[in-house]
Amino acid sequence: MDTKVIRISEMENKEALETIAEAGAIIKSGGLVAFPTETVYGLGGDALNPESSKKIYAAKGRPSDNPLIVHIAKWDDMEYITSEIPENARKLADAFWPGPLTMILPKSDKVPPETTGGLATVAIRMPSDQVALSFIQASGGYIAAPSANTSGRPSPTLAKYVEEDLQGKIEMILDGGQACIGLESTIVDLTEDTPTILRPGYITKEMLEKVLGTVEVDKAIISADSGQAPKAPGMKYRHYAPKAELTIIAGKEKSVVDRINELAELAGKSGKKVGIIGTDETIVRYQGFSVKSAGNREKEETIAKELYRILREFDDEEVDVIYSESFEESGIGQAVMNRLLKAAGHRVEQLDI
Repeated sequence: MDTKVIRISEMENKEALETIAEAGAIIKSGGLVAFPTETVYGLGGDALNPESSKKIYAAKGRPSDNPLIVHIAKWDDMEYITSEIPENARKLADAFWPGPLTMILPKSDKVPPETTGGLATVAIRMPSDQVALSFIQASGGYIAAPSANTSGRPSPTLAKYVEEDLQGKIEMILDGGQACIGLESTIVDLTEDTPTILRPGYITKEMLEKVLGTVEVDKAIISADSGQAPKAPGMKYRHYAPKAELTIIAGKEKSVVDRINELAELAGKSGKKVGIIGTDETIVRYQGFSVKSAGNREKEETIAKELYRILREFDDEEVDVIYSESFEESGIGQAVMNRLLKAAGHRVEQLDI
């Protein structure tokens, strides 16, 4: 299969609409299309067609018990794919949709188990990216879409990384430029007595609590993987991982910088190519290695936006080991640390000083 890559961000409106209509026709015929969202690129198939969901799992090499998110373009479509819409869902939609928030609700019989990983619940999101919204509507209104990458690798925030992973496996890639957020959507489970965050993201616990009151955080967000079936993408399996071995160094800033320099020097002397993830505040204190800034600690959204791009660049450079500073486990920092911990396989060195 020859994957068609179309730079839709460079098109005039009429040409873009014709391209989106072509992409929608691919979905309706059972094919797959990668498309931009404000979070990361998604790999889309018809959410109501079990064969399409099977193709998504196959293209990604993704375990079939890892549920897919159903993307919609208008609120009314919720009624078709859920058996119940609680008041909390309406409140969250009013506050954060379209946007980087996914809600888990009881599914209707219209959604096949192949899309939900065999669960009785369905994960639903309405993205804010205009190309994504137009594509969803052109495709029939229900797009099942995980991130558009090989399962386990860093999610793509640029179309070139989608092409790197999925060329020859899907029919089309819509190139809409760099994703503006850079981390997957926040996932909140509304089927429990208390709303529970299953995956942190740009919409933080504090933001959710302003709308809903008490919100819990699933312990699996910061702990190692359990053997339980995942209720949401990213909960069970190793995710977001670069090819190199990644280790997170946590502690006070000076101790962390000194330890990373020490480890990097040792690795370099043993013949390994070293990558270091620092911040705008610290990168000048690392010397002689491939050093990348994840952003400014005072502006956590910059770190979220650049993390996956950095991990992919280290893959391009074929580094052998990566050492990363840790980040605050609150606000957006919680989402960053969740992704880093998954990418590192929970390999963390905690410094006491």
